[in-house]
Amino acid sequence: MTLLKESRLCRLLLLLWASYLDSGLHRLVSRAADWCGRQIDGSALLRPLCREGAVARSWPESLSCRTLSWIVNLPGRLLRAFYRLLEGTFEGSFFARLAFRLGDETAVAEGWLILLLWIIPYEYWNNAYTLTAFSLLLLLLHAGAMGRGDRRLDVEGIGFFPVLFLGAVVLAVVFSLTRSVSTRFLVYHLSAALCVLVTVSALRSAEELKRLAAGGAGCVAVSSLYAISQRLGGLKVNKSYVDLELNADMPSRVLSFFDNPNTFAEVLLLLLPLTLALVLCSRHVLSRLAASAAFCLGVAALGMTYSRSSWIGMACAMVVMVFLWKPRLMPAFFLLCCLAVPFLPDTIWNRILTIGNKSDSSTASRLPLYRAGLDVIVRRPLSGAGLGTAAVQRYIKLLNLYHARTPFVHSHNIYLQVWAEMGVLGFIGFVGSLLWGIKRAAHAVRHCRDSAARTITCAACAALCGSMVCGLADYLWNYPRVMCIFWFVFAVALGGVKLCGELQD
Repeated sequence: MTLLKESRLCRLLLLLWASYLDSGLHRLVSRAADWCGRQIDGSALLRPLCREGAVARSWPESLSCRTLSWIVNLPGRLLRAFYRLLEGTFEGSFFARLAFRLGDETAVAEGWLILLLWIIPYEYWNNAYTLTAFSLLLLLLHAGAMGRGDRRLDVEGIGFFPVLFLGAVVLAVVFSLTRSVSTRFLVYHLSAALCVLVTVSALRSAEELKRLAAGGAGCVAVSSLYAISQRLGGLKVNKSYVDLELNADMPSRVLSFFDNPNTFAEVLLLLLPLTLALVLCSRHVLSRLAASAAFCLGVAALGMTYSRSSWIGMACAMVVMVFLWKPRLMPAFFLLCCLAVPFLPDTIWNRILTIGNKSDSSTASRLPLYRAGLDVIVRRPLSGAGLGTAAVQRYIKLLNLYHARTPFVHSHNIYLQVWAEMGVLGFIGFVGSLLWGIKRAAHAVRHCRDSAARTITCAACAALCGSMVCGLADYLWNYPRVMCIFWFVFAVALGGVKLCGELQD
């Protein structure tokens, strides 16, 4: 550390920073930032976003919430009663005390678990891993509650709209035209629901929130290193991923441990903001350097995916991140973005220029997919075709709603796909969950003093906003592992909101 501070590079950077602080440019940027902050604080821009709706206010005290909470926490109460009945036996058992101790560290175990789950190569992946892992975490959480008695599953903190969405998922199986196919997809959604329930319930401190973010950052670092090694190893260009007529000079698109470059880009879109939050809130030099390295590797890998929708989503996520974290930095952030444009590689710049180009085969192929998804919604607006992409595919094939050379996999739009699968109730539950979660996060960080919880909550909120934008051009849940990552980030945002409530100004 001493060598780093005394190095020539460090002294040069400090000299340049001191010169900037004394410059007229710094004074100009500071005035612009102050004006921006005053406009944001005094305008109506954030008031609708931060205002808590009637549904959100009434949910914790509602009969539905209390009943659901009682049912969900019933196993924990029974285990606690069993512990009291045989307290001496349990306290005299080494393994029982170990289980109770591990149960208190559920969030730590989850941080390591998500890292291990998300770096398994696609060819070795099984979706049962997710359900098994979060079921074990739920048991671990119950073990902690059994020994202490002060732990419970936080149904109130999850909110009304996610519960509504889960109800729509179940109904989409009941009313599915291909119920046996939809049942398989129900398992994926139940895994994601367990992820949200365990994550929100297990979080008790900002350090635990940082450990969860560190698990995501570890996934970013390992998967990005592997993606970069793919590029260096001479990965062949896959013609199904690239329009070689418009992108003749574009190299291969990396996909890391995942089966598709767009999927890998969506994982980075969801986890890179959490990695950046670790850079900003780490207290130790080594942890900050490690998080910075992971973030830089992730940005490089995201560029190598050449996924345009994820690029746009990441740009929106970064804007939201700065806006929520330090709104006074918005002018400097936009200036930095403008200065970075000339340094973009030609292949990335050329790829950006193809956005909206109807001559691009990838762009043109989406139009028939959108039309087919809309046709399903028009014919079955209330119930949808059934849970899962396979149910929608069968319905479209049965009614001959899709007419294109490329096969129909999904609608390439998460909003169309959710409605086509689950009907209007699923669409309301999904969009309501995201908007409600983002609203709660924005409200919490504006009234919370600067802390690690505040920074990570800003990052999770930004990632959700970026995914909403990316979802306009892609279906992020085509791979169940990405669905689980999506809901994990959502749960981190809700857990951060809970912790921010304890740190209000």
